[in-house]
Amino acid sequence: MGKESDTFLDDEDYPAYTMGRAAEILGTTPGFLRSLGEAKLIEPQRSAGGHRRYSRYQLRLAGRARELVDQGTALEAACRIIILEDQLQEALRLNEQLRQQDSADG
Repeated sequence: MGKESDTFLDDEDYPAYTMGRAAEILGTTPGFLRSLGEAKLIEPQRSAGGHRRYSRYQLRLAGRARELVDQGTALEAACRIIILEDQLQEALRLNEQLRQQDSADG
């Protein structure tokens, strides 16, 4: 394997998984994955042939959605919760980054 393929293996946003494989990994159905797309939680990339392809990051979000739905949360509400959790994580990460920058500058 060359450098380029190593990069793909490390990239959590690389669309490496087919819909069937993603559903198998998550223990769910392709229909559930399609419903997450309809709810705007995840937007899979498409292969040249038009097939949906999912990244590890998208599989994590889908797995979280499945947990919430299995606990009785409505799909739309579960998707909104996950989006808000994701936004919070990003805000906390940026805040920490800024704090570290301020420490280094000060």
